[in-house]
Amino acid sequence: MDMEAIGDAEASKILIFGGTGYIGRYMVKASIKLGHKTFVYTRPITPQSNPDKINLVKELESLGATIIQGVLDEHEKLVAALRQVDVVISLLPFPQVPDQIHIVEAIKVAGNIKRFLPSEFGVEEDRLKFLPPFEACLEKKRKIRRAIEAAGIPYTYVSANCFAAYFVNYLLRAHEEHDDIVVYGSGEAKVLMNYEEDIAEYTIKVANDSRTSNKIVIYEMPKNILSQIELISLWEKKTGRSFKRTHIPEEELVKLSETLPFPDNVRVSILYGIFAKGDLLSYEPGENDLEATNLYPDHNYTTIDQLLDVFLVDPPKPALATF
Repeated sequence: MDMEAIGDAEASKILIFGGTGYIGRYMVKASIKLGHKTFVYTRPITPQSNPDKINLVKELESLGATIIQGVLDEHEKLVAALRQVDVVISLLPFPQVPDQIHIVEAIKVAGNIKRFLPSEFGVEEDRLKFLPPFEACLEKKRKIRRAIEAAGIPYTYVSANCFAAYFVNYLLRAHEEHDDIVVYGSGEAKVLMNYEEDIAEYTIKVANDSRTSNKIVIYEMPKNILSQIELISLWEKKTGRSFKRTHIPEEELVKLSETLPFPDNVRVSILYGIFAKGDLLSYEPGENDLEATNLYPDHNYTTIDQLLDVFLVDPPKPALATF
């Protein structure tokens, strides 16, 4: 039997929070593509709303998504929305992570949700420790995990590691004219970066797969493990250019995490842990962990090499995470 079919056997009704955000738009499109009835809970659209968000909402509606406008503290509206669906995926940004407690409380009342995926999709916060500015952000995510478990809500925690298009943009600055590339630490530490479209499709499969209930799923695509130096060399080969490497030593990154204002101190803490230290690959998966490429071997994911080809022709728009 095709193991991938286990996760795709039946269409679900999926409610996505944060569906108009950076990773959210990928998730909504993946859910629709894979045949699920897809709902998006989003802040109300007003004349003052960002035109890009207005256009995105229209695009998602045209693709078949049902838009529910509301805020997270509207308990009755949340419960009513939840009772229309089977699966809940939250992609809320860091500032709204604590607000997921409203979703948890509403799920408890609704009583029908088969799976909740809270806003994770980055590092595996129960296994890793970072410098204090980023650690404070992760602690908020850990509290939501513990609230979900205490409530007995069926969950899946997704550790997608680095968003590839986001960090390739950040590291290589493909939209800019420049001759140098900043390297964090020695540049030799291995990093794991996965393309956002693959993260979204894997996640929709994971959310509907009985094997992943109350498990941690790690996205560790073997062809996407490389160092900063290897990434730069690959980019040089594809562009036919040569870039000066400007290294920021580890000790300087630590100092910057202590002296920069928020949120820059959070960003430099992430750069230190992920790119200078290589923390994403510093732990062994536990008995409660599953790995995406083993669950879905028939999914042909985008490699970093292939993603750089996309950057040559039509580089994705740069983004900057909020904290």
